[in-house]
Order: sequence, then C-alpha cells, then structure tokens
Amino acid sequence: MSGEFLIRQLAEGDWDAVVALEHDAYAADGLSEGREALRSRARCSPETCYVLERRGTVRGYLLSLPYPPLRCPDLAVAEGGAFASDNLHVHDLVLAEELRGRELAGVLMEHVHARAVERGFAQVSMVAVRGSDILLRFYGYRAHREVAVPASYGRRAVYMSRPVG
Repeated sequence: MSGEFLIRQLAEGDWDAVVALEHDAYAADGLSEGREALRSRARCSPETCYVLERRGTVRGYLLSLPYPPLRCPDLAVAEGGAFASDNLHVHDLVLAEELRGRELAGVLMEHVHARAVERGFAQVSMVAVRGSDILLRFYGYRAHREVAVPASYGRRAVYMSRPVG
C-alpha cells in the first residue's frame, strides 16, 4: 500500500464517517444495521477495529470481534457483550465506492490477519454477502454452508473461515 493510505485503530471521532460509509454500502440492499449496532460490535473489541484513512479522511473501515466459531452477529440485534473466543470474526469491511477494485480490501484483510496472529487467534471468520464468497475463496476462506446465517444478512449470505498463520 502506498503512503497515500493509513490503516489505524478506529477512534471515537470516526463514527460519523463509518456510519455514512456503511449506509452507502448496504442501505439499498436492506443490510444497513445503523450506528448503535455497529458501535455495540466495536465496543466488544475496540483493539480489532480499524479505519482506512486517505489524506486525513476515513474512506474505509473494518470491524472485527472475538466470536464463537460457526456463529455470527445478527444484523438486527446489538451486541450484549464480548465473547472469549480464539475466533476473530470480521463483522464488516467497507470501502468508499471510488476505492473499490483497487485491492484495498485485501490490504485491510492482511492487516487484520497480522493482528489476529499477534493476538493469538486460531482462525478468522466472516459472513460473505452479495456473492463475495467467490472472492474470499482466493484469500483462503472456506465456506461453511451448513451454518445457518441470520436472515438479516440476505439470501446469498455464506459463513466462511480460514485458519490464522
């Protein structure tokens, strides 16, 4: 990644930008969960939530939190508290529309994988929406079609995971 972008930990002042990016990415598909649900997930593990900054402006983010393997948050329900788990669940990864297709999602995923290794997680999981499971296979993720994903993720949602390391 060039010096044009900075990945840093999510800060309190980033929430307006994060909520706007999330709304732009998901509202048309009915997948937007809103500020309080997003914040509830970040509160569970603030040290594993990041933003992608370009020239001082948040242009992407990645929220992840420890979550039991083969389970995922329901978009319609805020988190009630943190889980002790060796599985790091990438709950959400969003880039501003003009940055999509520039391999920056892969850069954010590499960043979270490196942090997962440092923090001793055994695997990383996520729910692929809107057909993104095809791309995630290239990053080493395996689909677990036997896992029932909450309806709030839409019809084509697939739970996926990959080992860390």
